[in-house]
Amino acid sequence: MATPQQTHRPDPLTMEVVDLIGSVVARYHEEYESAAAEHALTGAQARLLGLLTLEPLPMRKLAQRLKCEPSNVTGIVDRLESRGLVERRADPADRRVKVAAATNEGRQVARDLRESLRFAREPLVGLSEDERLALRDLLRRMLES
Repeated sequence: MATPQQTHRPDPLTMEVVDLIGSVVARYHEEYESAAAEHALTGAQARLLGLLTLEPLPMRKLAQRLKCEPSNVTGIVDRLESRGLVERRADPADRRVKVAAATNEGRQVARDLRESLRFAREPLVGLSEDERLALRDLLRRMLES
């Protein structure tokens, strides 16, 4: 009788794709850390700043998205705030809650950092628009499932 592991063993192509995705992710993180360092940021500071360019967030939500303790987020926000990249403000929906928000300078640093990620962008230039659209759609499907 086959065990569940034997009946659901992935095929070689699936495993190759999984390995390639892992390699892409590892190289992306490597370059992201390097790009962050060029802006005198740690990887965690850069990720937090990137999140805050999308919308102001309370510390608890930042901690959830970064998968870390809220006390760690407070320290990261403190360091970014001292550089003028982030500010704390009252949440308009609930004045008792403080949110962290990227300043104009913080949004510019985050944009510069994102634009400096050559590995994440250069290989895509060699793909046609149709190929980039197909890749985008496939990645979205993977993330939605």
